[in-house]
This record gives sequence, C-alpha cells and structure tokens, in this order.
Amino acid sequence: MAENFAPRRRPWYQILYVQVLMAVVLGIAVGVAFPAEGKALKPLGDGFIKLVKMLIGPIIFCTVVHGIASMSDLKKLGRVGFKTLLYFEVVSTLALVIGLVVVNWLQPGAGFNFDARAADPKVAATYVEKAHALSTVDFLLNIIPNSFVDAFAKGDLLQVLLVSILTGFAVAMMGEQGRVVLHAIETVAKIFFGIMGIVVKAAPVGAFGAMAFTVGSHGIGALQNLLALMLGFYLTAGLFVVVVLGLIARVAGFSVFKLIAYLREELLLVLGTSSSETALPGMLQKMRRLGCAESTVGLVIPTGYSFNLDGTNIYMTMAAIFLAQATNTPLDLGQQIGLLVIAMISSKGASGVTGAGFIALAATLAVVPAVPIESLALLVGIDRFMSECRALTNLIGNGVATVVISRWEKEVTPAQLHAALQQRLTTPDPAPPV
Repeated sequence: MAENFAPRRRPWYQILYVQVLMAVVLGIAVGVAFPAEGKALKPLGDGFIKLVKMLIGPIIFCTVVHGIASMSDLKKLGRVGFKTLLYFEVVSTLALVIGLVVVNWLQPGAGFNFDARAADPKVAATYVEKAHALSTVDFLLNIIPNSFVDAFAKGDLLQVLLVSILTGFAVAMMGEQGRVVLHAIETVAKIFFGIMGIVVKAAPVGAFGAMAFTVGSHGIGALQNLLALMLGFYLTAGLFVVVVLGLIARVAGFSVFKLIAYLREELLLVLGTSSSETALPGMLQKMRRLGCAESTVGLVIPTGYSFNLDGTNIYMTMAAIFLAQATNTPLDLGQQIGLLVIAMISSKGASGVTGAGFIALAATLAVVPAVPIESLALLVGIDRFMSECRALTNLIGNGVATVVISRWEKEVTPAQLHAALQQRLTTPDPAPPV
C-alpha cells in the first residue's frame, strides 16, 4: 500500500497569523476591561519591536550587498534604481493628491472650532523639536553616517542602505575575489534570518502587549471626537489600495487582493505592533519566493521604507487640512498646493517606525505658519490608531511596487505570479515567515 507523504496540515492555532490575530483581540479586551494593567503591558510590545529592529540593519546589509554584487550587469542596477524612484514619486504624489481631495470633500474638521491658544504648547513643542531633523538639508546630510559602524548602531535605514549599496559595488568590482566575500555574506544572511525565525515566534506576545497598551492608554472613547477624520482616513487608504494599487497591479498582471492574502502574516504583525519595520524581513523573503530577483527586492523594499510611504502621504495631507478646518484657518488652493509640495519633501524622512508620520506632519506644519502648530495636540490621542492604517498601507504599497518593478524587468511572468499566489492561498506555511 502506497503511503501518503503529503505534508500534514498544522492545527489552526499553530499558524502565526492566527496567533497574532487572537493576540490583538485579547489585547483590545484587556485594554478595555483593565486599562491600568493594559498600560503596564507596554514593555511587551516595545521589547518585540526592539528585537526586530536589532536585526533590520544586518539583514538589509546582507540582502542589498548580495543582490548588487551578484548582478553581472551593473547597468541593470542603474536602470532598476531609476524606475524605482520614478515609480515611488508618481505613486506617492498621487497619494498626496487623493488625500487632499478627500479631506476637502468630507470636511471632517468643519464646525470643530478648536482654539489653538487653549492647547498645551508643550505637546506640540515635543514633536516640532523632533521635526527639525527632517529639514531638507539635514535629511540629506543625515543619510551619510559618521562611520561605517554608526549606520548600524543608529539603525537608520537610509544610512544602512547607503553603506550597503557602496559595499555591494565594491564587492562587484573585486571580480573573482568578490565571490569569496559574496559566499560569506550569504552565509551570514542565513544566520540573521535564522535569528529572525526565532524572534518572530514572539510576535503574538508583542502584538498583545502593544494593543493592550494602546487601548488602555487612550480607550475606545478617545476615538469618538475625531471619528470623522479616522473614518475618512481609513476609507481613503482603503480606496487607494483597492482602486489605485489595484489598477497598477492589474496592469502588471496580478491581483492586489491575492497579494494582500499572500502577505497576511506580515500585515497582521504590522496591525499588532503598529510598525511596518517588524514585517520587513518577512517581506524580503516573500517577495523572493514570488520570483522577484534578489537584486530588485534588495533595492526596492528597503528604499521604499523611506521613499514610498503611501499611507503616510495620505495621512499628512488629510491631517494638515483637518487641523486647518478645525481651527477655522482658511487655506486657498495655492496654499494647499504649497502644503502638498512641502509634504512631498518632509514625508521622505518618515520611516516605518511608530509615530514617524506624526513627526513628519509636525515638520510640514512648521513650514506652513498659517496652520497653528499648537493644534497638533488634537491628534496626539488618536495617532496610534492612525499609525496602524499608515503602516498597513505603506506595506501593501511596497509589496505592489516590488512586483511591478520586477514585472517591468521581465523577472517574473503573470502566470508565475498567479501560480505562486494561488499556491500560497491554498497551502499553509510549514513554518513562521522569517
């Protein structure tokens, strides 16, 4: 009698995304029922995020260096880089414009009549101080680390990316000697992805702690006053994913809905931790499994975390105009377009870390004196809830961008994509994504 060697299905409760989803629901319940205890669970979420961030720099370095150094045609790298930046600018600008149109149509801040002079100036001052680091000159200079090691010590994604690109070119120009280095980097990458495989098992604990703290600190009731803005933002982000990214995906020959299902573990991880950085290692792995070239994945994903922030862009324009409406500050079309241009620049410095989008908003308002900077206090209470939607939209946008660039480079066909995504929908992961 022939034996069936088909892999056994794991019980549903052992699947990572199910565990994370259960942890998120449990965290919300604890935050509502026991607010004080929920606040005390903050270290669980912070600890998990720190564990992941500890590995981000080395993983990006190994991925980018290996991708560039193993590419025989360096002209292709320049071509891919140009296409990537062009795509990022077009889609990001579209996100900003959509946010501007929707917030003017919905008018969520109309009738709020908020007196900015009554707000605590210390609240806004904290974010404005951080926002000064996002000025154009400082932002460009900050891309260059003080030393090679400093890029990894600070964990700045753009600094790590710069060091990785330079190292990749250097190894590529070493010729035959570079193959030894390439093999060593590949081995080191396996070590770090192995560590990530251990760390990611703690994702449900991190998601539980982060969600319990969020709800325990702000409460469900904190959403009532600003529900119109939140619903408008979530609706706009959803429409952007379905309509804009959906059309881009369709033209490229794949379904954005199947891609979202393919990335469900990463999306739930982002939902629980409110940070898209926690999903970065998994994104690198899964994009390669789809058939995208390692060099393309290594360039598009890390760069997208600073230059392709669709959710952050939508949020920034909607939040800025909302504050103008709430404080009865009239902004004509010219001023709104000026604000949009400033937002294009300041958003480039906002990475996937929780709260970075809020700091970028502070940087935008600091340059637009018409809107009282003190009005930022209005959004502090709900920023955590907004951050989750920003991070989810950013993650999906970067996934779509990677596949689209890969399609432009003819690295993968629509048939291959369909087969890979379909197989992923019907077959559970044999192990948690790393």
